[in-house]
Amino acid sequence: MGMSTIAAQPRIIGRMAPVRVTTPARTQAPARAAVPSAAPTGRLTLTRRGRVVIALLGLVLATAGVMGGRAVADGPQQATEVQTYSVQSGDTMWSIAQGVAQPGEDVRDVVIRLQRLNDLGDSSLLAGQVLMLPVTD
Repeated sequence: MGMSTIAAQPRIIGRMAPVRVTTPARTQAPARAAVPSAAPTGRLTLTRRGRVVIALLGLVLATAGVMGGRAVADGPQQATEVQTYSVQSGDTMWSIAQGVAQPGEDVRDVVIRLQRLNDLGDSSLLAGQVLMLPVTD
């Protein structure tokens, strides 16, 4: 056996003495394994989270396209044929609506329809005002 081996072993005589173990003080954080950076290849690489976000975005856009198309398709079914009427002194929206209403039709509904047809905010009229009235058969 070599001399260095004997010198490195502690000698124990009699009782065992307490052994003090010391560790070197840390002066910096432990080194992490370096992640090799991939050379840029010009391709886009998505993570799982990125793929989920792209899929959800596509779903939202597809849903918005379907809903938007449906809103345009829900327009009026047929045009209303109209005639013009010049308001005379003493005319009221109620009296005009009574003349336009079909038998059994509620005059209040006709008043509202006339207001919408003529883009009126209320039922007040002025003499000489021109109204559009639906043609009755």
